[in-house]
Amino acid sequence: MQAAEPDVIVHQMTDLKNASDLRHFDRAFAISNRLRTEGTDYLLGAAREAGVKRFVAQSFCGWPFAMTGSEVKTEECALDPQPLPEMRRTLEAIRHLEQAVTRSPSVSGIVLRYGAFYGPDTGLFDGPLVEQVARRHFPLIGDGGGCWSFIHIDDAAAATVLAIERGDAGNIYNIVDDEPACVRDWLPALAALLGAGPPPHMPAWLGRLVAGKHIVAMMTRVRAPARTRRRSRSSAGSRRIRPGDMGLSRCCAKCTAMTVALSSLCRPLRDSAGTLHARRRAGCHA
Repeated sequence: MQAAEPDVIVHQMTDLKNASDLRHFDRAFAISNRLRTEGTDYLLGAAREAGVKRFVAQSFCGWPFAMTGSEVKTEECALDPQPLPEMRRTLEAIRHLEQAVTRSPSVSGIVLRYGAFYGPDTGLFDGPLVEQVARRHFPLIGDGGGCWSFIHIDDAAAATVLAIERGDAGNIYNIVDDEPACVRDWLPALAALLGAGPPPHMPAWLGRLVAGKHIVAMMTRVRAPARTRRRSRSSAGSRRIRPGDMGLSRCCAKCTAMTVALSSLCRPLRDSAGTLHARRRAGCHA
């Protein structure tokens, strides 16, 4: 790294190949957790040795917030103080990364909490999950009131560039689309996009027995992170650090990159124009 003399380090290391195995949550993210802890510490040490002054790191805001209080969470809202046992080590790793980067005395550290990625070759809508939805093996648990926030991979990349150029040191930014979507909205919409029937319903009590309390919480209780409203003081125009305006619903309705990715995994998609309405309903508004 000293030979390369970089101006900035962007830490995007994860291992999400088993991310669809959410029943064994901490085990699925075990390598990512090491990258968020040991990997972050190594990179910060290397940055210090090489004299790098700017450091941007990837975090995640899809589920880590406290599942109480307001249904839409900003950066100021607390992460879950009492995570479920299956998610505890993963949340500890996220806390470690965020604190190590934003509190480092040797670099100007910035953390980007991305929502759930969608778009070509991303983890959320990868082969296993799409196949489960297409075969109606992915049930809607309980009331489906868990609210999720998404981000297209292109918008995530654009927001990362803005953070490199204009982000305020020591800050954490939520990088998400404008429109959170409840599971009861986006899951049936995805099934319709795939030409599958509506997802089967599973009562919450049965979901806890079959899938685990943490899965039921993600389907029914998780809070959606809000698009950041912080402004960068380093920019004369105070431009917002935020993703583009192309939301999940419009992206899918127009058969853009996400549908292209899905078409290679499933049977040919029917025309999806107007079929996906990942809009906030009453239970998903701030």
